[in-house]
Amino acid sequence: MRKQRVFYTSPLDALVAVSKRLSLYENQQHMDSEAFIDRYRKGQLVDDATFVEWSNDYQHYLALRQQLERVLRAAA
Repeated sequence: MRKQRVFYTSPLDALVAVSKRLSLYENQQHMDSEAFIDRYRKGQLVDDATFVEWSNDYQHYLALRQQLERVLRAAA
């Protein structure tokens, strides 16, 4: 697996990009990300490259969403 670093102009741009990747995983695997991460954490899925990347993207999505929620609360 080759590492790739991508830079975004804002957390919102990053969230949109990660959300699109999550959507692709969900369509390919016929499972939403919440169900996937639950099964993955319980060890019900193998640690293949796709699932590792999906898990990482989902964690990134959660962190970005939390960051944006903090910003919005501070602005309100």
